Amino acid sequence: MFELLDFNENPNVGVYCRTNDKVAFLQQKLLKKIKKKIIDALQVKLEELAIYDSSIVGSLLTMNSHGAALTWIANQSVIEIITNYGLEVTVIKDVLNAAGNDILVNDYGAMVHPKMKNETIKQLKKTLEVPVERGTIAEQGIVGMAAVVTNKGCLCHPKITPEEKKHLEQLFNVESMIGTVNHGDPMIGTGLVANSKGAIIGRNTTGIEMGRIEEALGFLK
Repeated sequence: MFELLDFNENPNVGVYCRTNDKVAFLQQKLLKKIKKKIIDALQVKLEELAIYDSSIVGSLLTMNSHGAALTWIANQSVIEIITNYGLEVTVIKDVLNAAGNDILVNDYGAMVHPKMKNETIKQLKKTLEVPVERGTIAEQGIVGMAAVVTNKGCLCHPKITPEEKKHLEQLFNVESMIGTVNHGDPMIGTGLVANSKGAIIGRNTTGIEMGRIEEALGFLK
């Protein structure tokens, strides 16, 4: 199921929410009707978070079915909330610690910013239980915002190179397509939150963009 939404009149839903197939972590203080739509679309449990008093949960956290990675500024109570959902947690102490921006992951692989440290990559392999490789999308290191990947498909920045696309598809074991969100924004992760069951999409997204999202994420098969 797909839902066109905004959070307090902001269509950049991916900046404020992160999901896997079981739980979505979300900024605090959204209307109950918005939260219900998220639950219905993604078919998950919902947990509100503030990471060091910040609402940008989607930029500071990433996860798959096995584990989660989040910025070092998160306090112990946030870590405990996440582990209560059966996820192993890695706290990233790298300079590149905005996990949602710098890491793209599903249950088959993870791509990280090309300047991420070897020690961080080693931690991520253990926590996420997948191969972890450095990479770029459209020659950008913020791979977590330049694409959205699930276990069924991937939608990525329209300027991805053929070499990057091949690397991405091999690592994540899914087919990928190019597209945009929110009426032409190429940074897919800012306006799209998806799992294998559904998606929430920034309200400014057009019908043509919606069609690309639906096809790329495998909902037409």
